[in-house]
Amino acid sequence: MFKKLFKIKDVITRINDIVEYNTEKYKPIVKEINNIDLSDVAEEKLKAMSTNIKSKAIQGTSLDELLIQAFALVREVSKRKIGLYPYDVQIIAGIAMHEGKLVEMKTGEGKTLAAVLPVYLNALTGKGVHVLTFNDYLAYRDAEWMRPIYEFLGLTVGHVIEDMNKTKRQEAYNSDITYVTAKEAGFDYLRDFLCIKEQDLVHRHSRGNSNNNGGCFNFAVIDEADSLMIDEARIPLVIAGKINSHRSNRYEIANLTKNLQAGEDYEFEQYGNNVYLTDKGLERVEQILACGNLYDAHNLETLTSVNCALYAKELLVRDKDYVVKNSGIEIVDEYTGRIADKRKWPDGIHEAVEAKENVCIQEKGEIMGSIALQYFLELYPKLSGMTGTAVTVANELKEIYGIDVLVIPSNKPCIRKDHTDALFVDRYNKERAIVNEIYRVHTKGQPILVGTSSVEESERLAVRLNNTGISCNVLNAKNDEMEAQIIAQAGSLGAVTVSTNMAGRGVDIKLGGSDERDKERVMLLGGLYVLGTNLFESIRVEKQLRGRAGRQGEPGESRFFISLEDELIRKYELVRYMPSLKNIDSVNKEAIQNISIISELHRGRKIIEGYNSDIRRQLWKYTYVIEEQRRIIYKKRLGILTGITQLNTLSKGATEKYQYFKHLFGERIINKVEKQITLYYINKNWAQYLNYISYIRESIHLVVLGKKNPLDEFNSIAMAAYMDIIADIDKDIVNKFIELSIESINENGIDLKREGINMPSSTWTYLITDNPDQFSRLPALIKGITEAVSGRLSKA
Repeated sequence: MFKKLFKIKDVITRINDIVEYNTEKYKPIVKEINNIDLSDVAEEKLKAMSTNIKSKAIQGTSLDELLIQAFALVREVSKRKIGLYPYDVQIIAGIAMHEGKLVEMKTGEGKTLAAVLPVYLNALTGKGVHVLTFNDYLAYRDAEWMRPIYEFLGLTVGHVIEDMNKTKRQEAYNSDITYVTAKEAGFDYLRDFLCIKEQDLVHRHSRGNSNNNGGCFNFAVIDEADSLMIDEARIPLVIAGKINSHRSNRYEIANLTKNLQAGEDYEFEQYGNNVYLTDKGLERVEQILACGNLYDAHNLETLTSVNCALYAKELLVRDKDYVVKNSGIEIVDEYTGRIADKRKWPDGIHEAVEAKENVCIQEKGEIMGSIALQYFLELYPKLSGMTGTAVTVANELKEIYGIDVLVIPSNKPCIRKDHTDALFVDRYNKERAIVNEIYRVHTKGQPILVGTSSVEESERLAVRLNNTGISCNVLNAKNDEMEAQIIAQAGSLGAVTVSTNMAGRGVDIKLGGSDERDKERVMLLGGLYVLGTNLFESIRVEKQLRGRAGRQGEPGESRFFISLEDELIRKYELVRYMPSLKNIDSVNKEAIQNISIISELHRGRKIIEGYNSDIRRQLWKYTYVIEEQRRIIYKKRLGILTGITQLNTLSKGATEKYQYFKHLFGERIINKVEKQITLYYINKNWAQYLNYISYIRESIHLVVLGKKNPLDEFNSIAMAAYMDIIADIDKDIVNKFIELSIESINENGIDLKREGINMPSSTWTYLITDNPDQFSRLPALIKGITEAVSGRLSKA
């Protein structure tokens, strides 16, 4: 599996080619900004300066020419209105973001304020700027926090959160600056696709705009950019409509698989990523269900349900991959440890988990529209971002988005002590050492933040600590609504906080508590101690966790405790990359101190990152053609909705009736009728196409049995199906118009309800966790088919 990956040396070389560490070239610009002293300028004059700069921007003056004066102005206003004066390194970050770069800034270096500089400059054109935040809370907080700066400078600012109504969303998007999560902005983009009236659109839309984005996007600054642009890039945002659907009995199949035996009825693939029925298991399932040959075409839905049930049973673990909350299944994001809001697994897996846990199976509905986060972000002509961890994914950022990374030096040198990892032979001794270390640190009063890999591990460790007499705060996906309060106190004197990796981002940990009352005492004790209980598949998650300590030149410590029985090491068989282990006593109960072994372990983990990067590229290949088609159909529909595109389908395809109705009702009403029918059938056919493509994608790997290339076949099918729906749209429009009776037409156009062509009575949005293992799950199915066929032929 790893043969196709880049050599580590080559990857490092490529990263160094596209990551910029030298910020010297920005210092002359910073010097010019610093030379503009506005401290004695009256407020009215400062406002007039902003008005003058804005006028120049609207008239076409290059923003690069306005940068120095604009940044100096923001710097002065920031000091007066919110009491913060951007450091030189924040100015450098602002310049780089204006240039369309992604900046890496350490935790606590003031990314939120640094973003105000390019946001203000780019908002001067009046085309709108989006600041894409990590969650709704930050969208609201940052918009309100920075509002005094923007409003003083004559710009409007708004924010969008999940429960906002249409009117407030429109107001927010029409502001000069909008703070919103990427997923909410994406969902609004999908909702706009379903609009029948132009006034219902929430995003900005420019008449006559020729861009694929319809003119609703201009410039975006992405907070926690690596998370959105890499980790969640492949996650499709989905809008679905209510339909009456038929399902096989998921609960019955879940109970059936509970009685199947591993190794006898089903087996696992290498690395435990997938599970499949053996020939014996296949016969047993067929006998229990009395369905005949499970691989017959009429049993396809049942076969899919059985495979999903097995996957849910063995490979998705409660309190690790998901939690049961509010009588439903909530997915836990593997990178953040938080509840993945409104997220679902694809391909029937989510329903299988709901059946496994015996909770109500949620209606999936018919997909009306979908877009992956990566493609949504690409709708912005100009992108920039900021994060604490970008270097290790600089390759992908450049390859996918064409964006470069600039590493910003910290304002004050980082003095955090990053101790060598403690490596143990088994998990038992590792956990014993963790408890002892927490006890040692806690006894002297030093606050400690413990980062675990799962809900289950965090709760198990909390029990052990309580049994030792150490009280702790637990933060995981079961109580993530309390995150801000818990994290705010994690730096208090003597505090012990046990968390999943969700504590790695979002809220600053202040030494001495939220009021910093005991800051000096905590600093003398060494600052915040971060203890990691596992390595993570992404090196960035580890860096984020370490970054909670030692912010803004403060003291801090970090150390990771690892065992050879940890899931990551077992799953990827990393011991193969640790030859020095052969010289270690297997009964050693103490930490393995051999630096060579620890270095070998981390080299093996870099290979895992390469593997995951390779899978993300594979997923991209299966969505590229569909995205190009989506952009064409969306642009066409928006042109019709806003009146840019003139319709002539009826005048050509149903000439006689068109002329008759035109004479009877007038051209204005008949044009409105054609517009309504056209919009409806674009949506209907596109929804049918998406559901068909979803089915094709799930089964396309079966073509390898015929020695065909799955990707080539998939793209060929997608192109042919797309051409069919384009033709079907025109046919459906004409046929529907021919069927219309005089009674169905009125001043408002067509009576949609009477004709049964109104939109779904309800729609909802969710995200699909695009499982990277899906492309290896189907080869396992092929293996099952091959074994079943060969076994039955031998018996014949």
